[in-house]
Amino acid sequence: MTDNSPRLDHVVLWVRDPVAAAGFYEKAVGLEPVRVAEFAAGKVSFPSVRLNEETILDLAPRSLIKGMNMLPGAAESAGHPVNHVCLSLGEDAFEALRARLEERSVPVSDFSYDSFGARGRARRSFYFRDPDGNVFEARHYE
Repeated sequence: MTDNSPRLDHVVLWVRDPVAAAGFYEKAVGLEPVRVAEFAAGKVSFPSVRLNEETILDLAPRSLIKGMNMLPGAAESAGHPVNHVCLSLGEDAFEALRARLEERSVPVSDFSYDSFGARGRARRSFYFRDPDGNVFEARHYE
């Protein structure tokens, strides 16, 4: 049976260097790179990293801004109009992410407790930025 319920497919992040960004997300965040070699070879316009089997983060180079004409004003989205993206993880993956970030001297916030999200109240969460300034929250519920 095919489940056609609504899901988040992808989030597009503007980055200065997509290959370097993919490296950050692979090594510091623990996400699987997708199409990085193809991007480096000029075969695709951007690489991605896989969050899970259904969701990716696209790492769009700022050079694509000029082509953002699908809606009036879309080119102005290049920047940081999104406050943050939240990653929901199991407790072990949450701890591992924080450890990888700290090993790489990526600044992280203090823990927050009982913050509301899609699955109710999360036990703990913290925030960090990627090298391009995109803000992420990591949380776990169990």
